[in-house]
Amino acid sequence: MKPLENIPSLAYFTPEILLVIFAAAVIILDLLVKNRESQKVAYLALIGLGSALVAIIVTNSISASSEPVPLFWGMIQLDGFAVFFKILLLLATAATILFSLRSEELDAKLKGEYYALLLAVTFGMFLMASSTNLLMIFIALETVSLTSYILAGFLTHSPRSSEAAFKYITYGAVASGTMLFGLSLLFGMTGTGDLSEISDQLVILLAPEQETPLVTPLALLISITFILAGIGYKIASVPFHMWSPDVYEGAPIPITAFLSVASKAAGFALLLRFFYTGFADTKIMHSIDLGLLLAIVSALTMTIGNLAALPQQNVKRLLAYSSIAHGGYLLMGAVLLTSGNAAIVERGVGAIIFYLIVYFFMNLGAFYVVVLIANEAGTEMIDGYRGLSSRAPLVAGAMAIFLFSLTGIPILAGFFGKWILFTAVLEGKLYWLAFVGLINSVISLYYYARIVKVMYFEAAEDTDKLSFSKGTFALLSVFVVPTIFIGLLNIFYSLSGNIRLQ
Repeated sequence: MKPLENIPSLAYFTPEILLVIFAAAVIILDLLVKNRESQKVAYLALIGLGSALVAIIVTNSISASSEPVPLFWGMIQLDGFAVFFKILLLLATAATILFSLRSEELDAKLKGEYYALLLAVTFGMFLMASSTNLLMIFIALETVSLTSYILAGFLTHSPRSSEAAFKYITYGAVASGTMLFGLSLLFGMTGTGDLSEISDQLVILLAPEQETPLVTPLALLISITFILAGIGYKIASVPFHMWSPDVYEGAPIPITAFLSVASKAAGFALLLRFFYTGFADTKIMHSIDLGLLLAIVSALTMTIGNLAALPQQNVKRLLAYSSIAHGGYLLMGAVLLTSGNAAIVERGVGAIIFYLIVYFFMNLGAFYVVVLIANEAGTEMIDGYRGLSSRAPLVAGAMAIFLFSLTGIPILAGFFGKWILFTAVLEGKLYWLAFVGLINSVISLYYYARIVKVMYFEAAEDTDKLSFSKGTFALLSVFVVPTIFIGLLNIFYSLSGNIRLQ
């Protein structure tokens, strides 16, 4: 389909426009309400997310053809892939707002700016999921990064939060600069910023029949490696993961949950679109052997993440390393993009999409329990979970379900997520990588089971019951029920066959 010009594109850009409008409206309402501790701004932000969701459904129905719709002269693209990630990101943001309403950690007097920033970072993630131009990719990444820095350091009275923001900015600046250099190299080699045109140009420039190739495989590999620095920083893959534990520990718990799910999902959306659209041709992949590089990064990411999680005593920090490890599992599916086999590539994309859905429920659910325990017990340490099975049996049971699902214990959703992912990797004949993933899943059982052991087999000094509202349990069930039943129903994986990159 011919790229739409700017004005016609606005009709399909309605979800993003609504996010910007409601972000401004949240700030204005926060200035107008008499009681700044009012929850009206939060509800307005939720209305904005709901409006954007309706707009996504409407715009997708308008463009109901199988062909993607290039917008703004091909800078971004509307297709089923972008629609899926936008909905996932909206749900993650809505969950973060609901967590924030129940978190005693956040300063209520600053909620207006807080919710506006959440809408702004969601807007940037929308662009990450749909960008098809190098310039727009970098702008989207920076939009997400700048707002994330502020959210990570939002607890201005906490030195730990300020340290988290400083480290986040430092690592982010280096990663962004490195990525920008890689993007400039790629643009210089191909003369275009459009991903599909880059693919076409590279096929020509790398053609073996040319006596003097205009682009060497080494130069292309260097460019891609620099670009991976920016994307790897977003998904917290080795060696760009070092910011993650400190930022996760110092940021407010709802923001930690948001970064662990939404930021990772947006990063993988960018990774998939970048390599699928720009480097999907078999000739390009064979010339640079990118699969081996991604496989090594995947193996190192899951191994370092799991091994570093073993001695952790802070639950947020433990889940940070767990998030790094799960990024390594997801990268196993990304390796399949380099196979050159269309069927294997589709299996890899489908496996990543299904795993992200599963990860959304089990990881956000675990962080919601962390919010609840931090409110009641005033601690984020594992010792604060002692005797939780007797003090709050439903909460302890939910946490056990989330942790065992993150491990991959049958018959929970996490098991089916890993099963589908590992099966796809085995079909791609990456047996050694599947073996590394299996060993890491066994290692992860130790630190997840350690929390379960504390909850069920160690007595608490304070034996008073913890009381939670019905609304708390209702929200908790939103994450528990899918974690149990998604794997059995396998609905989302069958639906993911319709979520195709173009």
